[in-house]
Amino acid sequence: MLLSGCMNHYLIYPDRDPPGVTTWSEDVSRGALRVHLEWVQPPGSGPFATVIVHPPGGEVAADMKGVTRDLAQHGYLAVAVDYWRLLDGKYRRNTFAWREESDTVAALALVLAQRQVDRERIAALGFSQGGIYSLLMAEHSPDIKTVVAYYPVTDFRMWFDTERTDLGYRVAFSVIEWYFRRESGASSDAEFEEMLRLASPMTYVQSLRAPVLLIHGADDKSASVEESMRLERALKDRGRQVELIVVPAAGHVFNFKQPEEARRTWEATLEWLRQYLCLT
Repeated sequence: MLLSGCMNHYLIYPDRDPPGVTTWSEDVSRGALRVHLEWVQPPGSGPFATVIVHPPGGEVAADMKGVTRDLAQHGYLAVAVDYWRLLDGKYRRNTFAWREESDTVAALALVLAQRQVDRERIAALGFSQGGIYSLLMAEHSPDIKTVVAYYPVTDFRMWFDTERTDLGYRVAFSVIEWYFRRESGASSDAEFEEMLRLASPMTYVQSLRAPVLLIHGADDKSASVEESMRLERALKDRGRQVELIVVPAAGHVFNFKQPEEARRTWEATLEWLRQYLCLT
């Protein structure tokens, strides 16, 4: 959906469970939203600093097993999450899975209910659409103590309206906007625009208090680095703790394609989590 191309989910992340970890999965329905969770717990009884992981658009929680395994071997309780929406009597994947304010914190409520979770040390980490979800979760709940968002879109209307010189990309983004409109089920242009606004992290920037690490490829053609720069400026203007890492010669979902850039930014991610979740 975001012109991501082929990805290797285990490019720098473990392709098998580290020794001593415990894994389980669950599905929980909350009204029109179904939450699927894939857990990886490190050895011990906890409570553990916890990281909620959101996959890129079009991917599912199971695709993030490499990421969650790596987090677990660094001492975190990690849980990858995806969402399904009740549409026409069936739970389905949907671009607009979140349609109510309560949807943004549905997975967080399930995480907080786990006895192994240290409720004072919870982070949200996401990639592309997952970065958007992670930012929105933090904007709607102070229980998220820090966020790491890789190459998110931060304002959907500005993203669609960005001038693009390449004809192929102009056509592609016209198709993406049509697809978003279809997925939204909006009955009017005004309703669709409101759905885009509510799905954009920039809408709630005033309430985002958690420290934020943004990581974005300089050559990202799917979501321009300006998306993260926009959010960085807005947070700095409000005196918030924010850092933006711009990765030279990196495109969209580079951490599942470009190993050197992936390792470098993953180390920065782990250092950020250590700092703000106080992991020794």
